[in-house]
Amino acid sequence: MLFALRSLLVVLALAAAQPLARAAEPVDLLLVLASDVSRSVDQAKFQLQREGYAAAISDKRVLEAITAGRHRRIAVAFVEWSGVSAQRVVIDWSLIDGPDAARKFGDQLIELPRSFAERTSISGGIDFSMALLARAPFEAARKTIDVSGDGTNNSGRDVTLARDEAVAKGVTINGLVILSDRPMVWNPEHTNPPGGLAHYYQSNVVGGPGAFVIVAENFNSFGQAIVKKLIAEIAEGGPAPPRPGG
Repeated sequence: MLFALRSLLVVLALAAAQPLARAAEPVDLLLVLASDVSRSVDQAKFQLQREGYAAAISDKRVLEAITAGRHRRIAVAFVEWSGVSAQRVVIDWSLIDGPDAARKFGDQLIELPRSFAERTSISGGIDFSMALLARAPFEAARKTIDVSGDGTNNSGRDVTLARDEAVAKGVTINGLVILSDRPMVWNPEHTNPPGGLAHYYQSNVVGGPGAFVIVAENFNSFGQAIVKKLIAEIAEGGPAPPRPGG
């Protein structure tokens, strides 16, 4: 009896010594920025994505959208993807709640080196982003993967399967298409598929309530496209940008 009592006291003491599990911090949105760095993405396109996202996250209009939410903050992670087994977290989950946090995120993005230059597995990028969302240290009712790229899926599993599985789990996938002036010599339909890359993304990549595709033709349009895209993603129930041809 005495031994049992002592054992119970030890268990209670150990339990009291353990810190209570903390609930995940609430944010208005979990957003994965998933950037294509495959072989078709030359240095100019690479810089376009890095610098465009870095500038957009600190844009006054984006910050106003962030601080207008219920929790006045979002959590963002930046991923670069290429071939089926080539994905990397460039910047892990970061809380964005004002200009200082946004500037720090953007500065890191500019400074860090490129991850890959392999084939194009949009499906691999989506699957990797889903795993990243699952381990986020924040909690949000809305989860979005923002895919930017310049070509079709040519590595890994069918991209529509990855999209449909993500959407079934309540995740929205939006697309930012980077147009190519000239088709690739060895594979012209990769960057310029029949019907255009925006149509390909609309049919195969994006999904979920209000999902949309934005087209970027140059640096200026890319920066503005990202700003509009982020505002639409951050502002719950806000108007989405027009679909291609709309």
